[in-house]
Amino acid sequence: MEKIVDIQHLNKSFGAHEVLKDINFSVNKGEVVSIIGSSGSGKSTLLRCINLLEKPSGGEIIYRGENILDDKHDLAEYRKHLGMVFQQFNLFNNHNVLNNCVVGQIKVLKRTRGEAEKVAMKYLGVVGMDRYINAKPKQLSGGQKQRVAIARALCMEPDVILFDEPTSALDPEMVGEVLKVMKDLAESGLTMLIVTHEMEFAKEVSDRVVFMDKGVIAEEGHPEHIFNNPSQERTREFLKRTLVQSRLAFV
Repeated sequence: MEKIVDIQHLNKSFGAHEVLKDINFSVNKGEVVSIIGSSGSGKSTLLRCINLLEKPSGGEIIYRGENILDDKHDLAEYRKHLGMVFQQFNLFNNHNVLNNCVVGQIKVLKRTRGEAEKVAMKYLGVVGMDRYINAKPKQLSGGQKQRVAIARALCMEPDVILFDEPTSALDPEMVGEVLKVMKDLAESGLTMLIVTHEMEFAKEVSDRVVFMDKGVIAEEGHPEHIFNNPSQERTREFLKRTLVQSRLAFV
């Protein structure tokens, strides 16, 4: 199985506060990996270290056989191959939907305007937002904004897309539409690394689930194992607490 990203002994500290401690795991091509855990467990920091929005304090991130944390590595080239979908959408508010999906392609991938628009229309169609190409973000609902953000990430045709709690800023009635899009993408074979608090979604869609607690990976495995028969007491405690509140938010 081809590893897209292989994390080895990764650490991250903010001053004296150690947020990530000796993290080891990988994401394989075509795999959907969900990261779950309490707030403050290090989930989002791990994602931000993988795409280098935060610089790790130590360890290695192996991409295509090379440690991208080596000084000689071209970080801009590495970032081209990782898509990112944020909690707060991070759309360009002064651009319409189409331009939001075109700008990165032209600037980073050096596609022509015509090529970029063709790709943008393809992926806006995938997420059901191709009818809104002239709308500005302020004219869209939260769920629509997040679907545009997903299309924008897809337009870069990355090796893996990282999702940082993509439904946490949405009203409850909008959560389902975004999870449905993500479920369809997972079934299409897209490689996805998802930080989520949607437990039913993680159980249904993931190939593997990683449970983080206090900056370490406390347990990982197949969803059936993690959700139905976890090995660690703290995994059981977390799931007992969260599954009571969780809901099935997608069809």
